[in-house]
Amino acid sequence: MDTKLLALLVCPVTKGPLEWHPDQQELRSRSARLAYPVRDGIPVLLENEARPLTDDELGL
Repeated sequence: MDTKLLALLVCPVTKGPLEWHPDQQELRSRSARLAYPVRDGIPVLLENEARPLTDDELGL
């Protein structure tokens, strides 16, 4: 994920920051507790495409 692009992207639900997790190819929003997929290098920032994050994934 390009760091310049990552600096511009925000969670569509909370407008908060996103964290890149390359091993799962997803962008995570801690505040929304959602993980957005990145497919072929393109972030899919749709709430209905996101998966919920577990407490373990959030470090809780």
